[in-house]
Amino acid sequence: MPNTTQSTMPQIAFGPYTVSRLILGANPINGGSHLSRFVNRQMRRYFTAERIQELLGHCQDLGINTWQSGPGSNLDAYRAYRAAGGEMHYISLARHDPDHPDLLQQLAAAGAIGIAHHGEVTDVLWKQGEIAQVHEYCRAIRDAGVMVGISTHIPEVVDHVVGEGWDVDFFMCCVYERHRSAEELRALLGHVPLPPREVYLEDDPPRMFRAMRQAPQPCLAFKILAAGRLCDRQQWVEAAFESTFRQIKPKDAVIVGMYPEYEDQAAINAEYVRRFNSLSGAAQEDEPVAAAVPGG
Repeated sequence: MPNTTQSTMPQIAFGPYTVSRLILGANPINGGSHLSRFVNRQMRRYFTAERIQELLGHCQDLGINTWQSGPGSNLDAYRAYRAAGGEMHYISLARHDPDHPDLLQQLAAAGAIGIAHHGEVTDVLWKQGEIAQVHEYCRAIRDAGVMVGISTHIPEVVDHVVGEGWDVDFFMCCVYERHRSAEELRALLGHVPLPPREVYLEDDPPRMFRAMRQAPQPCLAFKILAAGRLCDRQQWVEAAFESTFRQIKPKDAVIVGMYPEYEDQAAINAEYVRRFNSLSGAAQEDEPVAAAVPGG
């Protein structure tokens, strides 16, 4: 019997593939909360190998047909899921690693449909004036025979790559520029909040959304919930999804990490995507969009 929920999940074209507009992220599975080491440990405790497989299966039942992660242990979990009959796509992050010269080939062989240059490294190279190294790695990804992507937290990186006409198929775009230096934060705010490397500013998402709209490639927005900071109240989560879908292109999607121990976040998020899907493309450059943060 056809799965009605699955059939109603909005999708986008992604090269020769079709992916859901809601993509499962991996930070909770990896124990990377961006909140505290205690939350990290709780996430790692919860996500046993069996629970990872359960979440993948539940997402597939909901029509979430893509998992975005990295080349570490999750690749083994993905292989196990596919071996058991699962049908989700896999989009991976990667970076130059001299200890693993065949990494891109391994990812392609495991079934990854796209590989994005890791955003943390992209941004460091951008700030060092060495973005050409990212361009070279993109060529290596192309040679591996999969779709080529770039992940970044900085809108200017997207503008630069588009302006230079690089051969890339997609972007992964963090909507918060969360790793500004203490000097950058002081220049913006007049002081340095604590901790200085995990500051989320409400003016950041519109800047990245503007860059995404101007990019002809599909863009995958991530950290739309400010790494869990907008999860304390469900109305904040709902507002973040609505605001995001108002500001991204119809061909864009979102990557969201999900932690199902206390609520069915996959089902809740899938419902928001179905509800707000049609809003994409409605926002204009001169049209203000309501903030999705507390007090916004």
